[in-house]
Amino acid sequence: MQYKSLQFDKLLELNELSKKEAGKFILKRFLFPELLNDTGRHFIGIVGPRGTGKTVLLRQLLLENENSFYISLDSVEIPDLFEITSRLSTDFKIRHLLIDEAHFYRDFNKAIKKIYDFLPEIRVLFTSSVALAMFETSQDLGRRVLLRHLYPFSFGEYLLFKTGTVFPRLSLEQIASGDAPSECLLQAHRFDEYLRGGLMPFALQEPEPLALLENVLHTVIDRDIPRAGKVTVHELPLIEKCVAFAGKSAVEGINYSTMAANVGITRYKAESYARLLEDAFIFQTVFPAGTNVLREPKILMCLPYRLLYRGYDDALGGLREDFFAETMRMRNIKFQYLKSVRGAKTPDFSIQMQDENVVFEIGGKRKGVGQFKGVEAMKKIVLSHGGESRGFRRPLHLIGFV
Repeated sequence: MQYKSLQFDKLLELNELSKKEAGKFILKRFLFPELLNDTGRHFIGIVGPRGTGKTVLLRQLLLENENSFYISLDSVEIPDLFEITSRLSTDFKIRHLLIDEAHFYRDFNKAIKKIYDFLPEIRVLFTSSVALAMFETSQDLGRRVLLRHLYPFSFGEYLLFKTGTVFPRLSLEQIASGDAPSECLLQAHRFDEYLRGGLMPFALQEPEPLALLENVLHTVIDRDIPRAGKVTVHELPLIEKCVAFAGKSAVEGINYSTMAANVGITRYKAESYARLLEDAFIFQTVFPAGTNVLREPKILMCLPYRLLYRGYDDALGGLREDFFAETMRMRNIKFQYLKSVRGAKTPDFSIQMQDENVVFEIGGKRKGVGQFKGVEAMKKIVLSHGGESRGFRRPLHLIGFV
C-alpha cells in the first residue's frame, strides 16, 4: 500500500511539472484546435514519429482544462492503469486523461477498453510513436477509438513556427495551374533549411538536429519496433542494415528485392522489416502506377533520415522525392510512382486530380520536358528546386503549402 501511495504521489508531481513545461510553448500545432474542440464518447489516439511534438501537444491540452491529467508511460511504471484512472476520477474529479507513449504499457488495449466500459465519465487521449501499435489498438477497440496523425512540420507550419507568419493553404490544382500567391513563392530561400532537418519541431531549439535524429532512430529500432513488432533482438542489426542500405543508395531501384539481396535476407523478411519501418515513420513505400507492372513498391525514406548517411548535396535528389511523398502522406493524397523501362527517362509520380491524370517530375533546375517523352497525361509538371514558376515548371517548395 505504501508503494502505491508513493507511486501516486510521483504521478501527481510529474503532472504538475508537465503543466509548468507546457507554459513554455506558445505556438500550437495545426492539429491542436481539432483535438481541443473534439466532442463525443470516443477516445482519440495520436500517432506520429518521435520528435514531432506529441508530448508538447498533450501538455498544452493539459493546460486548457483543469480536469485533465497527464501520464507518460515511457517514464513511469504503472502496474494497473485502470486502477489509477479510477482513483483520478473519484478522488480528483479528472475527466480528461492524457496518456503519452501508450505502446509502453503491456496490456494497453485491455486497460483502455475497461476504462471506456466502466468509467464513462472519463475521456482518454493517448499517443504512440509506432503506428503499428496504434492501428491494432483502433481495430481492436473499434468505435471506441479514433486515430489522428501528428507528422513533422509541413513547410507552411514550419514557416509559422519559424517566422510567426500564417501562410495560405494551397490545393494541388492551384500549384499545377500556376495560381500560387506571391507570398508563398517568395519562401523558396527557406526550403533548404527545412529539408536539412527544420521540419522536426525539436530543430527549433537545436542548431544541429541530425545528432538528435540519430538518437531517435536508435530508440525506434532498439525500443519501439521490438515492442510493437514480432522481431527478436537478433534481428535488430538486420533492420539497421535495411535503413543504412536505403540511406546510402540512390533513390531508384530500392525495393524489397534489392534490399533483400544487399542485406542478405529473404525477400519476405525485407518486406516485413520495411513495413515495420514504415509504421515507425522511417520508410515510405510507394506503389507503381498501371496494371502491367510488377507490384513491388519503391522504398523512400521519411525526412530527413537520409541525411544520417549522406551529405546534403549528395542526398538532395532523394530528399526532394522524400519531401513530395511525405507531404502527400500527410494530406492523405493518393499517388503512385511511374515504373520505367531500362534506359528510359520517366517522370517520378502520378496523381489523379479530379478528371485529370497529372504527372510530376521532381528535381533540380535542369530537369525539362525530356522526362515526359512517351508519357500520356493530361498535364505534366516539373517541380524544381527554386522559385521559378512558368510554363510546365513549378517550385517544389509550394507542395509544402498543400
